[in-house]
Amino acid sequence: MKNVKCKMQNAKYHLRCLECGNIIPDRYTNTCPEGHDSLLRTVYNRKRIRRLSGRGMFNYIDWLPVEEMLPVNTNPITYKSEEFGKELGLENLYVSFSGYWPEKGVFMKTCTFKELEALPTLLRAKERAGEEILVVASAGNTSRAFAEVSSLTGMPVVAIVPRSCIYRMWTTMEPENHASIFLITVDGDYSDAIATSKEIANKPLQGFRGQRGGAPLIGGLIEEGGVRNVARRDGMGVVELEAAFFMKVLPDYYFQAVGSGTGAIAAWETFIRLIEDERFGRKMPRMVISQNLPFAPMVSAWQDGRAEIIADKDMRNADDAIKEMYADVLSTRNPPYSIKGGVYDMLMNTNGKVYGITNEECKEAEKLFESEEGIDLDPAASVAVASLIKALEEGYVKKKATILLNVTGGGYKRLKKEFAMYKIEERMEIKSNSLGQLPLDEIERELKEFVQAL
Repeated sequence: MKNVKCKMQNAKYHLRCLECGNIIPDRYTNTCPEGHDSLLRTVYNRKRIRRLSGRGMFNYIDWLPVEEMLPVNTNPITYKSEEFGKELGLENLYVSFSGYWPEKGVFMKTCTFKELEALPTLLRAKERAGEEILVVASAGNTSRAFAEVSSLTGMPVVAIVPRSCIYRMWTTMEPENHASIFLITVDGDYSDAIATSKEIANKPLQGFRGQRGGAPLIGGLIEEGGVRNVARRDGMGVVELEAAFFMKVLPDYYFQAVGSGTGAIAAWETFIRLIEDERFGRKMPRMVISQNLPFAPMVSAWQDGRAEIIADKDMRNADDAIKEMYADVLSTRNPPYSIKGGVYDMLMNTNGKVYGITNEECKEAEKLFESEEGIDLDPAASVAVASLIKALEEGYVKKKATILLNVTGGGYKRLKKEFAMYKIEERMEIKSNSLGQLPLDEIERELKEFVQAL
Protein backbone atom coordinates (compact mmCIF):
# COMPACT_ATOMS: atom_id res chain seq x y z
CA MET A 1 0.00 0.00 0.00
CA LYS A 2 2.88 2.37 0.79
CA ASN A 3 4.32 1.89 -2.69
CA VAL A 4 0.96 2.68 -4.30
CA LYS A 5 0.59 5.89 -2.26
CA CYS A 6 4.16 6.89 -3.07
CA LYS A 7 3.60 6.38 -6.80
CA MET A 8 0.41 8.45 -6.67
CA GLN A 9 2.18 11.27 -4.84
CA ASN A 10 4.92 11.30 -7.45
CA ALA A 11 2.50 11.12 -10.36
CA LYS A 12 1.75 14.20 -12.42
CA TYR A 13 -1.95 13.80 -11.66
CA HIS A 14 -4.53 11.45 -10.25
CA LEU A 15 -8.26 10.98 -10.72
CA ARG A 16 -10.97 11.78 -8.20
CA CYS A 17 -14.55 10.49 -8.16
CA LEU A 18 -16.93 13.42 -7.72
CA GLU A 19 -19.41 11.22 -5.84
CA CYS A 20 -17.29 9.47 -3.20
CA GLY A 21 -14.17 11.64 -3.37
CA ASN A 22 -11.88 8.63 -3.66
CA ILE A 23 -8.49 9.19 -5.24
CA ILE A 24 -7.85 6.82 -8.13
CA PRO A 25 -4.61 6.11 -10.05
CA ASP A 26 -5.10 6.32 -13.82
CA ARG A 27 -4.97 3.04 -15.72
CA TYR A 28 -7.07 4.46 -18.55
CA THR A 29 -9.74 4.53 -15.86
CA ASN A 30 -13.02 6.10 -16.98
CA THR A 31 -15.40 5.02 -14.21
CA CYS A 32 -15.32 4.91 -10.42
CA PRO A 33 -14.14 1.49 -9.19
CA GLU A 34 -16.90 1.72 -6.54
CA GLY A 35 -19.52 1.88 -9.28
CA HIS A 36 -20.75 5.44 -8.68
CA ASP A 37 -22.56 7.15 -11.53
CA SER A 38 -20.21 10.10 -11.48
CA LEU A 39 -17.58 11.64 -13.65
CA LEU A 40 -13.97 11.31 -12.62
CA ARG A 41 -11.96 14.51 -12.63
CA THR A 42 -8.24 14.98 -13.02
CA VAL A 43 -6.39 16.57 -10.13
CA TYR A 44 -3.06 17.97 -11.27
CA ASN A 45 -0.11 18.51 -8.96
CA ARG A 46 0.74 21.79 -10.64
CA LYS A 47 -1.87 24.33 -9.56
CA ARG A 48 -0.53 27.20 -11.66
CA ILE A 49 -0.61 26.44 -15.34
CA ARG A 50 2.43 27.22 -17.48
CA ARG A 51 2.08 28.25 -21.10
CA LEU A 52 4.93 26.76 -23.08
CA SER A 53 5.58 27.76 -26.69
CA GLY A 54 5.95 26.04 -30.05
CA ARG A 55 4.14 22.87 -29.02
CA GLY A 56 0.59 23.50 -30.21
CA MET A 57 -2.00 22.32 -27.70
CA PHE A 58 0.81 20.69 -25.72
CA ASN A 59 1.82 24.19 -24.62
CA TYR A 60 -0.56 23.28 -21.78
CA ILE A 61 0.76 19.80 -21.06
CA ASP A 62 0.78 20.55 -17.31
CA TRP A 63 -3.00 20.15 -17.39
CA LEU A 64 -3.25 17.30 -19.87
CA PRO A 65 -3.33 13.67 -18.60
CA VAL A 66 -0.39 12.55 -20.77
CA GLU A 67 3.37 12.46 -20.49
CA GLU A 68 4.36 12.67 -24.16
CA MET A 69 3.95 15.48 -26.65
CA LEU A 70 3.24 15.06 -30.34
CA PRO A 71 4.90 17.42 -32.85
CA VAL A 72 1.67 19.12 -33.99
CA ASN A 73 0.51 22.69 -34.44
CA THR A 74 -3.05 21.91 -33.38
CA ASN A 75 -4.21 24.72 -31.15
CA PRO A 76 -7.21 27.04 -30.89
CA ILE A 77 -6.79 30.79 -31.02
CA THR A 78 -8.54 33.58 -29.17
CA TYR A 79 -9.01 37.08 -30.56
CA LYS A 80 -11.02 40.15 -29.67
CA SER A 81 -13.77 40.53 -32.22
CA GLU A 82 -13.92 43.98 -33.74
CA GLU A 83 -16.26 43.66 -36.73
CA PHE A 84 -18.76 41.13 -35.38
CA GLY A 85 -18.57 42.63 -31.91
CA LYS A 86 -19.27 46.08 -33.32
CA GLU A 87 -22.22 44.72 -35.31
CA LEU A 88 -23.70 43.36 -32.09
CA GLY A 89 -22.84 46.45 -30.07
CA LEU A 90 -20.45 44.52 -27.81
CA GLU A 91 -17.34 46.14 -26.40
CA ASN A 92 -15.65 43.01 -25.06
CA LEU A 93 -16.50 40.08 -27.29
CA TYR A 94 -13.74 37.48 -27.49
CA VAL A 95 -13.91 34.60 -29.93
CA SER A 96 -12.17 31.28 -29.45
CA PHE A 97 -11.84 29.70 -32.88
CA SER A 98 -11.01 26.07 -33.62
CA GLY A 99 -10.71 25.21 -37.29
CA TYR A 100 -8.66 26.21 -40.29
CA TRP A 101 -7.86 29.92 -40.54
CA PRO A 102 -4.17 30.46 -41.40
CA GLU A 103 -4.40 34.25 -41.22
CA LYS A 104 -5.31 33.91 -37.56
CA GLY A 105 -2.69 31.23 -36.93
CA VAL A 106 -5.03 28.25 -36.47
CA PHE A 107 -4.42 25.11 -38.55
CA MET A 108 -6.84 22.37 -37.47
CA LYS A 109 -7.26 20.41 -40.68
CA THR A 110 -10.43 18.68 -39.56
CA CYS A 111 -11.96 22.15 -39.03
CA THR A 112 -13.25 21.20 -35.59
CA PHE A 113 -12.15 21.39 -31.96
CA LYS A 114 -12.54 17.63 -31.79
CA GLU A 115 -8.83 17.44 -32.66
CA LEU A 116 -8.19 18.73 -29.15
CA GLU A 117 -9.93 15.60 -27.84
CA ALA A 118 -8.34 13.09 -30.19
CA LEU A 119 -4.66 13.90 -29.60
CA PRO A 120 -4.51 13.47 -25.80
CA THR A 121 -7.03 10.61 -25.84
CA LEU A 122 -4.92 8.50 -28.21
CA LEU A 123 -1.79 9.36 -26.23
CA ARG A 124 -3.45 8.52 -22.93
CA ALA A 125 -4.58 5.17 -24.32
CA LYS A 126 -1.04 4.44 -25.50
CA GLU A 127 0.47 5.36 -22.14
CA ARG A 128 -2.19 3.89 -19.84
CA ALA A 129 -3.78 1.02 -21.80
CA GLY A 130 -0.79 -0.38 -23.67
CA GLU A 131 -1.63 -2.21 -26.88
CA GLU A 132 -5.38 -1.84 -26.61
CA ILE A 133 -7.04 -0.27 -29.67
CA LEU A 134 -9.58 2.49 -29.13
CA VAL A 135 -13.13 2.14 -30.40
CA VAL A 136 -14.71 5.54 -31.08
CA ALA A 137 -18.32 6.32 -32.03
CA SER A 138 -19.59 9.66 -33.29
CA ALA A 139 -21.82 11.44 -35.76
CA GLY A 140 -18.75 12.15 -37.85
CA ASN A 141 -16.74 15.10 -36.51
CA THR A 142 -15.17 13.26 -33.57
CA SER A 143 -14.37 10.16 -35.59
CA ARG A 144 -12.87 12.33 -38.34
CA ALA A 145 -10.59 13.96 -35.78
CA PHE A 146 -9.47 10.58 -34.43
CA ALA A 147 -8.93 9.38 -38.00
CA GLU A 148 -6.79 12.42 -38.85
CA VAL A 149 -4.59 11.84 -35.79
CA SER A 150 -4.44 8.12 -36.55
CA SER A 151 -3.34 8.87 -40.11
CA LEU A 152 -0.69 11.24 -38.82
CA THR A 153 0.71 9.03 -36.06
CA GLY A 154 -0.11 5.48 -37.13
CA MET A 155 -1.90 4.85 -33.81
CA PRO A 156 -4.80 2.53 -34.73
CA VAL A 157 -8.44 3.37 -34.15
CA VAL A 158 -11.78 1.68 -34.83
CA ALA A 159 -14.26 4.40 -35.82
CA ILE A 160 -18.01 3.81 -35.93
CA VAL A 161 -20.38 6.32 -37.53
CA PRO A 162 -23.94 6.35 -38.89
CA ARG A 163 -23.93 5.61 -42.61
CA SER A 164 -25.73 8.90 -43.22
CA CYS A 165 -22.68 10.70 -41.79
CA ILE A 166 -20.00 8.94 -43.84
CA TYR A 167 -19.55 12.07 -45.97
CA ARG A 168 -17.86 13.61 -42.91
CA MET A 169 -15.22 10.88 -42.85
CA TRP A 170 -12.24 12.33 -44.70
CA THR A 171 -8.73 13.44 -43.86
CA THR A 172 -6.12 15.62 -45.52
CA MET A 173 -3.74 12.66 -45.39
CA GLU A 174 -3.47 10.55 -48.54
CA PRO A 175 -5.20 7.13 -48.58
CA GLU A 176 -1.99 5.17 -47.98
CA ASN A 177 -1.99 6.73 -44.50
CA HIS A 178 -5.43 5.31 -43.71
CA ALA A 179 -4.17 1.81 -42.95
CA SER A 180 -4.49 2.42 -39.20
CA ILE A 181 -8.21 3.35 -39.47
CA PHE A 182 -10.92 0.69 -39.31
CA LEU A 183 -14.15 2.45 -40.28
CA ILE A 184 -17.51 0.80 -39.58
CA THR A 185 -20.79 2.37 -40.68
CA VAL A 186 -24.13 1.52 -39.10
CA ASP A 187 -27.51 1.83 -40.75
CA GLY A 188 -28.88 3.94 -37.92
CA ASP A 189 -28.22 7.16 -36.01
CA TYR A 190 -25.60 8.36 -33.54
CA SER A 191 -27.15 6.36 -30.70
CA ASP A 192 -26.91 3.18 -32.78
CA ALA A 193 -23.23 3.93 -33.44
CA ILE A 194 -22.63 4.33 -29.70
CA ALA A 195 -24.47 1.09 -28.86
CA THR A 196 -22.49 -0.77 -31.52
CA SER A 197 -19.17 0.55 -30.19
CA LYS A 198 -20.02 -0.51 -26.64
CA GLU A 199 -20.94 -4.02 -27.71
CA ILE A 200 -17.83 -4.47 -29.84
CA ALA A 201 -15.42 -3.03 -27.27
CA ASN A 202 -16.77 -4.36 -24.01
CA LYS A 203 -18.33 -7.74 -24.55
CA PRO A 204 -17.76 -10.21 -27.34
CA LEU A 205 -14.28 -9.18 -28.48
CA GLN A 206 -12.79 -8.47 -25.08
CA GLY A 207 -10.39 -11.36 -25.52
CA PHE A 208 -9.51 -10.36 -29.06
CA ARG A 209 -5.96 -11.21 -30.04
CA GLY A 210 -4.01 -10.63 -33.19
CA GLN A 211 -0.59 -9.90 -34.61
CA ARG A 212 0.79 -6.41 -35.09
CA GLY A 213 4.07 -5.75 -36.80
CA GLY A 214 4.96 -9.41 -36.52
CA ALA A 215 4.48 -9.39 -32.74
CA PRO A 216 1.48 -10.55 -30.70
CA LEU A 217 -1.08 -7.90 -29.87
CA ILE A 218 -1.40 -8.03 -26.11
CA GLY A 219 -4.79 -6.74 -25.11
CA GLY A 220 -7.61 -6.03 -27.48
CA LEU A 221 -10.24 -3.39 -28.04
CA ILE A 222 -11.20 -0.75 -25.52
CA GLU A 223 -14.09 1.68 -25.47
CA GLU A 224 -12.81 5.24 -25.81
CA GLY A 225 -15.05 6.49 -23.01
CA GLY A 226 -16.82 9.61 -24.28
CA VAL A 227 -17.57 12.21 -21.63
CA ARG A 228 -16.12 9.93 -18.94
CA ASN A 229 -12.69 10.13 -20.57
CA VAL A 230 -10.70 12.83 -18.78
CA ALA A 231 -8.34 13.20 -21.75
CA ARG A 232 -11.21 14.30 -23.97
CA ARG A 233 -12.44 16.88 -21.48
CA ASP A 234 -9.03 18.23 -20.54
CA GLY A 235 -8.05 18.36 -24.21
CA MET A 236 -11.03 20.58 -24.97
CA GLY A 237 -10.13 22.63 -21.91
CA VAL A 238 -7.18 23.99 -23.88
CA VAL A 239 -9.72 26.36 -25.48
CA GLU A 240 -10.31 28.07 -22.14
CA LEU A 241 -6.63 28.00 -21.23
CA GLU A 242 -5.66 29.73 -24.45
CA ALA A 243 -8.45 32.26 -23.90
CA ALA A 244 -7.37 32.98 -20.32
CA PHE A 245 -3.80 33.79 -21.32
CA PHE A 246 -5.02 36.03 -24.15
CA MET A 247 -7.78 37.80 -22.21
CA LYS A 248 -5.84 37.95 -18.90
CA VAL A 249 -9.16 37.49 -17.13
CA LEU A 250 -12.06 35.04 -17.03
CA PRO A 251 -15.15 36.06 -19.01
CA ASP A 252 -18.45 37.08 -17.46
CA TYR A 253 -20.31 34.82 -19.91
CA TYR A 254 -19.26 31.76 -21.87
CA PHE A 255 -21.26 30.61 -24.93
CA GLN A 256 -21.10 27.20 -26.61
CA ALA A 257 -23.41 24.89 -28.56
CA VAL A 258 -23.70 21.36 -27.21
CA GLY A 259 -24.82 17.89 -28.22
CA SER A 260 -23.66 15.84 -25.27
CA GLY A 261 -22.36 18.84 -23.35
CA THR A 262 -18.90 17.35 -22.95
CA GLY A 263 -17.18 20.49 -24.22
CA ALA A 264 -19.14 22.73 -21.86
CA ILE A 265 -18.34 20.45 -18.91
CA ALA A 266 -14.70 20.67 -19.95
CA ALA A 267 -14.89 24.47 -19.99
CA TRP A 268 -16.47 24.52 -16.53
CA GLU A 269 -13.78 22.22 -15.09
CA THR A 270 -11.06 24.37 -16.66
CA PHE A 271 -12.57 27.54 -15.21
CA ILE A 272 -12.52 25.85 -11.78
CA ARG A 273 -8.79 25.18 -12.17
CA LEU A 274 -8.12 28.70 -13.45
CA ILE A 275 -9.91 30.19 -10.43
CA GLU A 276 -7.69 28.05 -8.19
CA ASP A 277 -4.71 29.37 -10.18
CA GLU A 278 -5.73 32.85 -8.90
CA ARG A 279 -4.13 34.87 -11.74
CA PHE A 280 -7.26 35.24 -13.89
CA GLY A 281 -9.92 36.23 -11.37
CA ARG A 282 -12.10 34.38 -8.89
CA LYS A 283 -15.55 34.79 -10.43
CA MET A 284 -17.03 31.77 -12.21
CA PRO A 285 -18.33 32.66 -15.71
CA ARG A 286 -21.99 32.06 -16.45
CA MET A 287 -22.22 29.05 -18.73
CA VAL A 288 -24.65 29.60 -21.61
CA ILE A 289 -25.21 26.51 -23.73
CA SER A 290 -27.47 25.96 -26.72
CA GLN A 291 -29.04 23.14 -28.70
CA ASN A 292 -30.48 22.99 -32.19
CA LEU A 293 -34.25 22.65 -32.31
CA PRO A 294 -36.29 20.59 -32.83
CA PHE A 295 -34.08 18.01 -31.04
CA ALA A 296 -33.04 19.64 -27.77
CA PRO A 297 -33.61 17.32 -24.79
CA MET A 298 -31.51 19.35 -22.36
CA VAL A 299 -33.37 22.54 -23.24
CA SER A 300 -36.66 20.80 -22.47
CA ALA A 301 -35.49 19.28 -19.18
CA TRP A 302 -33.80 22.47 -17.93
CA GLN A 303 -36.76 24.70 -18.74
CA ASP A 304 -38.97 22.23 -16.88
CA GLY A 305 -36.69 22.47 -13.84
CA ARG A 306 -35.71 18.80 -13.92
CA ALA A 307 -32.38 17.19 -13.12
CA GLU A 308 -33.15 14.26 -15.39
CA ILE A 309 -34.15 13.79 -19.02
CA ILE A 310 -37.42 11.97 -19.63
CA ALA A 311 -37.54 10.47 -23.11
CA ASP A 312 -41.32 10.73 -23.53
CA LYS A 313 -41.25 14.43 -22.66
CA ASP A 314 -37.89 15.64 -23.91
CA MET A 315 -37.29 13.48 -26.98
CA ARG A 316 -40.68 12.98 -28.59
CA ASN A 317 -40.48 11.84 -32.23
CA ALA A 318 -36.69 11.78 -31.90
CA ASP A 319 -36.00 10.16 -35.28
CA ASP A 320 -37.93 12.81 -37.20
CA ALA A 321 -36.60 15.64 -35.04
CA ILE A 322 -32.97 14.65 -35.64
CA LYS A 323 -33.55 14.55 -39.40
CA GLU A 324 -34.81 18.13 -39.28
CA MET A 325 -31.76 19.53 -37.48
CA TYR A 326 -29.36 21.88 -39.24
CA ALA A 327 -26.53 20.80 -36.90
CA ASP A 328 -27.24 17.09 -36.57
CA VAL A 329 -23.82 16.47 -34.97
CA LEU A 330 -25.51 17.82 -31.82
CA SER A 331 -28.05 14.98 -31.75
CA THR A 332 -27.10 13.05 -28.63
CA ARG A 333 -29.92 10.97 -27.12
CA ASN A 334 -28.10 10.15 -23.89
CA PRO A 335 -26.24 13.30 -22.86
CA PRO A 336 -24.45 13.40 -19.47
CA TYR A 337 -27.10 15.69 -18.05
CA SER A 338 -27.96 14.04 -14.72
CA ILE A 339 -24.62 12.39 -13.92
CA LYS A 340 -22.65 13.78 -10.98
CA GLY A 341 -20.41 16.50 -12.42
CA GLY A 342 -22.46 16.66 -15.61
CA VAL A 343 -24.45 19.33 -17.43
CA TYR A 344 -27.13 19.89 -14.77
CA ASP A 345 -24.52 20.36 -12.05
CA MET A 346 -22.58 22.71 -14.33
CA LEU A 347 -25.62 24.89 -14.99
CA MET A 348 -26.57 25.01 -11.31
CA ASN A 349 -23.01 25.78 -10.20
CA THR A 350 -22.54 28.61 -12.70
CA ASN A 351 -26.04 30.12 -12.68
CA GLY A 352 -26.17 29.09 -16.31
CA LYS A 353 -28.75 29.23 -19.07
CA VAL A 354 -29.85 27.04 -21.99
CA TYR A 355 -31.18 28.21 -25.36
CA GLY A 356 -33.02 26.33 -28.07
CA ILE A 357 -32.08 27.61 -31.53
CA THR A 358 -34.07 27.11 -34.73
CA ASN A 359 -32.52 26.21 -38.07
CA GLU A 360 -33.40 29.62 -39.45
CA GLU A 361 -31.69 31.36 -36.52
CA CYS A 362 -28.60 29.21 -37.11
CA LYS A 363 -28.40 30.13 -40.79
CA GLU A 364 -28.92 33.84 -40.19
CA ALA A 365 -26.22 33.87 -37.49
CA GLU A 366 -23.84 31.93 -39.70
CA LYS A 367 -24.31 34.36 -42.57
CA LEU A 368 -23.78 37.38 -40.34
CA PHE A 369 -20.65 35.97 -38.70
CA GLU A 370 -19.05 35.05 -42.03
CA SER A 371 -19.82 38.45 -43.55
CA GLU A 372 -18.26 40.28 -40.59
CA GLU A 373 -15.36 37.98 -39.69
CA GLY A 374 -14.54 36.50 -43.09
CA ILE A 375 -14.61 32.82 -42.18
CA ASP A 376 -17.28 30.13 -42.57
CA LEU A 377 -18.70 28.21 -39.62
CA ASP A 378 -19.42 24.61 -38.82
CA PRO A 379 -23.21 24.29 -38.33
CA ALA A 380 -22.71 23.49 -34.63
CA ALA A 381 -20.77 26.73 -34.15
CA SER A 382 -23.58 28.68 -35.80
CA VAL A 383 -25.88 27.46 -33.02
CA ALA A 384 -23.63 29.12 -30.44
CA VAL A 385 -23.42 32.36 -32.43
CA ALA A 386 -27.21 32.44 -32.72
CA SER A 387 -27.58 31.92 -28.97
CA LEU A 388 -25.38 34.96 -28.30
CA ILE A 389 -27.56 37.07 -30.60
CA LYS A 390 -30.67 35.77 -28.84
CA ALA A 391 -29.25 36.49 -25.39
CA LEU A 392 -28.53 40.07 -26.44
CA GLU A 393 -32.01 40.53 -27.88
CA GLU A 394 -33.53 39.30 -24.62
CA GLY A 395 -31.32 41.55 -22.53
CA TYR A 396 -29.78 38.58 -20.72
CA VAL A 397 -26.27 39.80 -21.57
CA LYS A 398 -25.22 43.40 -21.03
CA LYS A 399 -23.37 45.21 -23.81
CA LYS A 400 -20.31 45.93 -21.66
CA ALA A 401 -19.94 42.37 -20.37
CA THR A 402 -16.84 40.34 -21.16
CA ILE A 403 -17.97 37.44 -23.34
CA LEU A 404 -16.14 34.37 -24.61
CA LEU A 405 -17.80 32.78 -27.64
CA ASN A 406 -16.52 29.28 -28.40
CA VAL A 407 -16.61 28.79 -32.17
CA THR A 408 -15.99 25.05 -32.19
CA GLY A 409 -15.46 24.60 -35.93
CA GLY A 410 -15.04 26.41 -39.20
CA GLY A 411 -12.81 27.16 -42.15
CA TYR A 412 -13.97 24.38 -44.48
CA LYS A 413 -14.04 26.68 -47.50
CA ARG A 414 -10.50 27.85 -46.88
CA LEU A 415 -9.22 24.31 -46.29
CA LYS A 416 -10.68 23.09 -49.59
CA LYS A 417 -8.67 25.75 -51.44
CA GLU A 418 -5.37 24.50 -50.04
CA PHE A 419 -5.77 20.76 -49.43
CA ALA A 420 -7.28 17.70 -51.02
CA MET A 421 -9.80 15.92 -48.82
CA TYR A 422 -9.41 12.14 -49.06
CA LYS A 423 -12.38 9.94 -48.30
CA ILE A 424 -11.88 7.21 -45.70
CA GLU A 425 -13.16 3.93 -47.07
CA GLU A 426 -15.37 1.87 -44.82
CA ARG A 427 -14.16 -1.60 -43.86
CA MET A 428 -17.58 -2.88 -42.77
CA GLU A 429 -21.22 -1.87 -43.00
CA ILE A 430 -23.70 -3.03 -40.37
CA LYS A 431 -27.25 -3.16 -41.71
CA SER A 432 -30.27 -2.09 -39.69
CA ASN A 433 -31.46 -5.68 -39.34
CA SER A 434 -28.15 -6.54 -37.64
CA LEU A 435 -28.17 -3.77 -35.02
CA GLY A 436 -29.87 -5.96 -32.45
CA GLN A 437 -27.55 -8.89 -33.07
CA LEU A 438 -24.15 -7.96 -34.44
CA PRO A 439 -22.27 -10.30 -36.81
CA LEU A 440 -19.54 -10.76 -34.22
CA ASP A 441 -17.69 -13.57 -35.97
CA GLU A 442 -17.36 -11.48 -39.12
CA ILE A 443 -16.29 -8.41 -37.13
CA GLU A 444 -13.65 -10.42 -35.28
CA ARG A 445 -12.31 -11.89 -38.51
CA GLU A 446 -12.09 -8.47 -40.20
CA LEU A 447 -10.45 -6.89 -37.17
CA LYS A 448 -7.81 -9.60 -36.97
CA GLU A 449 -6.92 -9.00 -40.59
CA PHE A 450 -6.76 -5.26 -39.87
CA VAL A 451 -4.41 -5.71 -36.91
CA GLN A 452 -2.17 -8.15 -38.73
CA ALA A 453 -1.73 -5.67 -41.58
CA LEU A 454 -0.59 -2.81 -39.32
